[in-house]
Amino acid sequence: MAKTGRRPGPTRTREAILAAARAEFAARGYPGATIRGIAAAAGVNPALVHHFFGTKEQVFVAALALPVDPARVVAAVVDGPRAEVGERLLRLFLGLWTAPESAAAFLAVFRSVSGSERAAALLRQFLESAVLGRVAAALDVPALRAALVAAHLVGLAMARYVVRVEPLTSASDDEIVAVVAPVLNGYLAPLPPVGASPV
Repeated sequence: MAKTGRRPGPTRTREAILAAARAEFAARGYPGATIRGIAAAAGVNPALVHHFFGTKEQVFVAALALPVDPARVVAAVVDGPRAEVGERLLRLFLGLWTAPESAAAFLAVFRSVSGSERAAALLRQFLESAVLGRVAAALDVPALRAALVAAHLVGLAMARYVVRVEPLTSASDDEIVAVVAPVLNGYLAPLPPVGASPV
């Protein structure tokens, strides 16, 4: 039975919760893991998990050291003119890769998922549940289109920041946006009316 009080020392408690979260996510996947299960594994009350991290999404972000808040990503993508959705998403993505506080963490995540099938599966489940599903629902586009956006961005990141393919690596953000944003807009464009020929 989980304890109702705090463990001595917030740092040890936080680390115990993160360790339990990693184990729960690995064992049950992102959809199957719960705050209650993480708390039980850490020997704390679920309220303490919420106190340190908030939602299950935020626990996952902290457990995998993801340098991004899913709610912020979704809001940044869907808020604003629909015709500019691809540019907003791409500039946010490129900004996360160039900001010193997030670039190192993103590199670590990408290297982890490229070398571990389990880590890749967890990240994929998280993106599908917490990010892509919400974007697809908010923009009323099929999940396949949102997944294609993710595939494009992941491929771009691998080539530009991990493998460092030239001239992609040395190109400016504006050059990348000019070429890639229209493609992302195509993925996220409104669906044609029923009976119309798909674009």
